[in-house]
Amino acid sequence: MILVIFIMQGTLFKAIAFSGVAPNAVLMLVSCFGFMRGQNEGMMVGFVCGLLTDAFFGGGIIGIYAFIYTLMGYINGYFHRIFYPEDIKLPIIFIAISDFTYWFIVYIVMFLLRRRMDLLSYMRRVMMPEAVYTVLITLVLYRVVLAINTSLEAKERENEAKFV
Repeated sequence: MILVIFIMQGTLFKAIAFSGVAPNAVLMLVSCFGFMRGQNEGMMVGFVCGLLTDAFFGGGIIGIYAFIYTLMGYINGYFHRIFYPEDIKLPIIFIAISDFTYWFIVYIVMFLLRRRMDLLSYMRRVMMPEAVYTVLITLVLYRVVLAINTSLEAKERENEAKFV
């Protein structure tokens, strides 16, 4: 699932970018795994997604996106206890918050430390449009990720029952 979303992020979603802003499907996946499966799996999926992003889109700096996505998976994992699969409001809210947090950390690391301090312009041109776009893509992809997660959990329970 990670590879499919990552390939979609680098191809399909780049092709449907609007004003240079594409949805962050990788962040959506990391957030979903966090609150669907907990902190550990959210962190693992976040780390793998981050390393892929660092390797292909990181601009030569390895570890920044791995750290950010791992952090997002961990934080969303806190909400595993209040996650209800049939309620889409929680995922939408937390994915939007995760997107803002993601871009704020990217802003601090990539721009603020280089003394480019136009946060309001950055929010208006990058953070807000991408958050909206990511939420719209989440409305479409969430059910698919949920169905895959449900089938994975069923297979895990079957395998556990075989060994017990």
